[in-house]
Amino acid sequence: MALKDALTENVLKIAKTAGDAIMDIYRKDVAVYEKQDTSPLTEADLAAHNIIVEGLKSLSDLPILSEESADISWNERQQWQRYWLVDPLDGTKEFIKKNGEFTVNIALIDNGKPVMGVVYAPALEKSYIGIVGEGAWSESKGEMTPIKARKHQPGDTWKVVGSRSHQSPEIQKLLAELDGETELVAMGSSLKLCLVAEGQAHLYPRLGPTSEWDTGAAHAVALAAGANVTVLDPQAPLASDAQPLTYNQEESVLNPYFLVSA
Repeated sequence: MALKDALTENVLKIAKTAGDAIMDIYRKDVAVYEKQDTSPLTEADLAAHNIIVEGLKSLSDLPILSEESADISWNERQQWQRYWLVDPLDGTKEFIKKNGEFTVNIALIDNGKPVMGVVYAPALEKSYIGIVGEGAWSESKGEMTPIKARKHQPGDTWKVVGSRSHQSPEIQKLLAELDGETELVAMGSSLKLCLVAEGQAHLYPRLGPTSEWDTGAAHAVALAAGANVTVLDPQAPLASDAQPLTYNQEESVLNPYFLVSA
């Protein structure tokens, strides 16, 4: 199955080309990545950024906000209705650890909401594509598979996406509010949101810092798959009146805490 949407198909091609450039650097025999010498990481980041920006400019004249070119004034950004939101290489720890769980992220934002997103994990050779209102898919080895978020059923173990490293007291509080057994599902980068989108997990609470480019593309995939992405209050993590997570609404590009739920 091929995507029927030509724009999204082209964005997927751009993400894969950027992923190829990242993998060329990732495969080099770099014995140790030191924090003081992140040159291979920087090289991969910039190579992907340049490919994505050039590719998107060939598709449209929409502005582009990328982690690698984020110094755009708020005066300019607040005029934007539609724009591309890009993270050329999300998951720096995963890249350095060489566990493969890093991604290329390209989202189309319309009036503060992600309407289309492509997440490509080049080391895993897997893509996630979401077009809000039309559907979401995963793609591996050329095979497109529709994906859908899976609601928790009574008696099921709650599958909760979390960090490999540690669980904060706030996360423990959220887990305690869930009725039944819980199982932690560890994953890196924006793939965390995609796990909820494809029904591999029920919840992903994020109680740590993220920037808008970290989440935009996978947020679109989650929405297209039927999941919700809402602002999370640590004092009331499962509040039913939580507001949707939005983009480019203020000068800061930092996200509030949020919850991805099916």
